[in-house]
Amino acid sequence: MKIGVFDSGIGGLSVVKSLLEHQLFEEIIYFGDTARVPYGTKDKNTIIRYGIEAIEFFKNFELDLIIVACNTVSAYALDEMRDSATCPVVGVVEAGILACSNSLDKKNSNILIIGTHATIDSRAYELGLKTNNFTTITSKATSLFVPLVEEEIYEGAIVDASLQYYFKDIDREVDALILGCTHFPLLSDALQKYFGDKTKLIHSGEAIVEHLQKQFDFTKRYNNPNIKFFASENPDALKKVAKKWLDI
Repeated sequence: MKIGVFDSGIGGLSVVKSLLEHQLFEEIIYFGDTARVPYGTKDKNTIIRYGIEAIEFFKNFELDLIIVACNTVSAYALDEMRDSATCPVVGVVEAGILACSNSLDKKNSNILIIGTHATIDSRAYELGLKTNNFTTITSKATSLFVPLVEEEIYEGAIVDASLQYYFKDIDREVDALILGCTHFPLLSDALQKYFGDKTKLIHSGEAIVEHLQKQFDFTKRYNNPNIKFFASENPDALKKVAKKWLDI
């Protein structure tokens, strides 16, 4: 299969990393809208427009599937993107809800969702989890994490201060932490250290793999897929980060 992966910036590379580890696809076309990141501060109509423009970009390739790695776009624009696309379009929000449901045995487990303001305001994760009968859900917009990752700052004093700033009022043990932004897995070590080993981190990469494996019959593995990287601004910078993160 030949797929496209779309993200607002470099964060979607965390999804690509999971796809590569599971060897699901023969060719991956990655597009990061680096000129307009972050999406989390944009209004709904703008997010939808950006999503449709991404679909138009992918029409330059004969794709079998498009993965919307951006949680904000998945929350607001998935239906419109599907209407514009000529192949199936899969988002990470539904996948994250599935992964969380499969990871927790108790419906009163304490779940914390973090994401951009737009993703949290959409209540997409919260409503999906409530539909699955989860009752103890807290949502927190942590938009400062996006520029930290874009600047490749994953640990240290600034990250520690940001964690304390956002989570100082979280007074219950967190059973599952949904990383509702593809940038956030790059902060996994810092987040795990802050919340402790008992907290299960749910991130988009592994969630989307689990979701795809339920939807499609993967009978072949590709240990050396062809990957092409595109960006709306400074593609060389994206390729540099990809080489570092993906070890390619």
